[in-house]
Amino acid sequence: MYKVFINDVPIILSTQPKMGNRYETFSIKTVDIVKLLDDIVSEKIFFVNLYHKKEYKLLKHLKKKLKVITAAGGLVFNQKEQVLFIYRKGRWDLPKGGVEKGESLEEAAIREVEEETMVQRLKIERFIDVTYHILKRNGEYKLKETFWYKMTTDYTGKLVPQVKEGIKKVKWKNFDESQIAIQNSYENIKLLFPPEYLIKHPIDRVI
Repeated sequence: MYKVFINDVPIILSTQPKMGNRYETFSIKTVDIVKLLDDIVSEKIFFVNLYHKKEYKLLKHLKKKLKVITAAGGLVFNQKEQVLFIYRKGRWDLPKGGVEKGESLEEAAIREVEEETMVQRLKIERFIDVTYHILKRNGEYKLKETFWYKMTTDYTGKLVPQVKEGIKKVKWKNFDESQIAIQNSYENIKLLFPPEYLIKHPIDRVI
């Protein structure tokens, strides 16, 4: 099973022909994806299950219907176990960006974190997961596939937001601050954090 988000609404890709009473199920092979996405964006449909009996064909069919953008990014911890966040478009996010020609996913992830935050001396500890979300550019829906890595750094220097990419702030956040920030983040970003970070926390102060 996969979750693909559009405007924070999850589309479920599954091998289950029924996903509960709330969900409308469509064949991922034959569905008119543009019409379906338009209906989700216009809030005509809220719960969608895209079905195929073979799991390995779920993403395969979706990628045939939508142009794919490949990106990479990092969940970065410093020596104080603080998490690196960026603030863009009114939400807290994690640094990420498109993979350039000739780059490996790991190289792209490190480069994007450096460019968006100016954090240096990044080391990849492990691969975390892939997230999927659908966006609309120039009137066309596209599938963004982002590969995420857990990173560490001993960098203690100045944080500089990449303004040309719309980033307003870059901040290290401790555990409690991270819990609050996650509540004002994106659903696919929440999937990257360990469960203890996702405890509902009252937003009781300006961050």
